[in-house]
Amino acid sequence: MAAWLTAVAEPAVLVTVAMVEGSGPREAGARMLVTRTAAFDTIGGGHLELCAVDLARAMLADPTAAAPRVERYALGPTLGQCCGGVVHLAFEVVDGALRDVLAVLRTRTRDDSWRASAIDGAAATLLLDADGRVLAGQGAAPVVHGATGSATDGSITATATATATATATATAIVRDAAGRRWLLDACPAPRAHLLLFGAGHVGAAIVRVLGDLSCTVSWIDEREDMFPDGVPANVTVEATDTPEALVAAAPAGASYLVLTHSHALDQRLAEAILARAHVGWFGLIGSATKRVQFERRLGARGIAPQRIAAMVCPIGLPGITSKLPAAIAASVCAQLLMVWEAQDQQRRQHQQHHRHRPGTTVTP
Repeated sequence: MAAWLTAVAEPAVLVTVAMVEGSGPREAGARMLVTRTAAFDTIGGGHLELCAVDLARAMLADPTAAAPRVERYALGPTLGQCCGGVVHLAFEVVDGALRDVLAVLRTRTRDDSWRASAIDGAAATLLLDADGRVLAGQGAAPVVHGATGSATDGSITATATATATATATATAIVRDAAGRRWLLDACPAPRAHLLLFGAGHVGAAIVRVLGDLSCTVSWIDEREDMFPDGVPANVTVEATDTPEALVAAAPAGASYLVLTHSHALDQRLAEAILARAHVGWFGLIGSATKRVQFERRLGARGIAPQRIAAMVCPIGLPGITSKLPAAIAASVCAQLLMVWEAQDQQRRQHQQHHRHRPGTTVTP
C-alpha cells in the first residue's frame, strides 16, 4: 500500500501533484500525507517538498484555512531547483468526507478508482470506480466542460470518466461546465502482479522490498509456519499443497518467480507456468547449470523451445554475484521493475494509439 494511504488518527493534509509543466521532481498524481509531526510518501523532496510541508502544517494550524487550494511553484526562479519546470500542488485537509474516501480507496487493491475534489465553491470530494459510479464521499459530481450530457444516476459524466481512465494515470485540474475547478485524480490499481513461490530467506527478503512498490504479490508455500506474522498490505499469503492450481488461476500477464526449497517442485511449477498462455515474465532461481538441466527436462516434457527460452534463469541483474538474500532481493526486484516499466510503456503506447480524446478543459 502506498504510504500516502496510511491511516492516521491525527489531522492531516493530502498534497497531490496536480499538474507539471516542463521538468519536475515527480509526475502528476504523486502524493504525500502531512500531519503536524510526520509526513508519509514524497512529492519529490527538496525545496518544493519543504514548502509543501510548511503550507500543509500552516493549514492544520489555522481552522479557517481548511478549504482545498492549488498553489503554483516555479521550481527554478522561485525555489532554486534545477528541474526548472512549474509544479501545481493541490492541498486538501483530510476531513470526514475525504477520510471516508481514503478508507475505501485503501481496500481497492485490484480495481481502478479516481477521486474528484472541488477546488472552488461548495465542498465536494468523491471516490468513483472506473465507470464513474460514486463509491464514497459527499457532494455533487461535476459536469465536466465538453460533456454531451449530465449525470443522472449519481455518477460522474462519461466525458470526465474517459478523461481520467483513458491513460489510467491521468491527474489534472479541470473546469466543469460552470467554470468551477476540480482536481481529478486517477488512482489506478497496480498493474503488476507477482506470484512468488517460496517462503524462505530470499522470498522473505523480496517481499520486504516489494512491500513499498506499486504491485500486488501472491506469496505461496506449502509450509504455513514459514510465513511471518505480518506481511505488507500488498501481499497475500497462500499456504497450499497444490501451488500449480494458483498458476492456472492467475490473471493474464502476471509475473512468476519460483524459488522453492525443492527442485522437483520447481520443475512442476515451471511446467505449469510455461504451459499456460499470457505469461508476463517467469524467473527461476538457480545457476546456469540448473538452467541446462531444466531445459533438458522441460523439453522432454513437451514444452516448446521458444517457451523455455523465455524462462529467466539465473535471475537478477548481470554483475551482481552476491548470494546474500538481501542482495539477491535487491537485484531481482530491480529486474522486475525494469520488466514492469517496459510493460507499462507498451500499455501506454497501446492506449495512446486507441485513445478517444474527450473535450475536457484542463487548466492550471
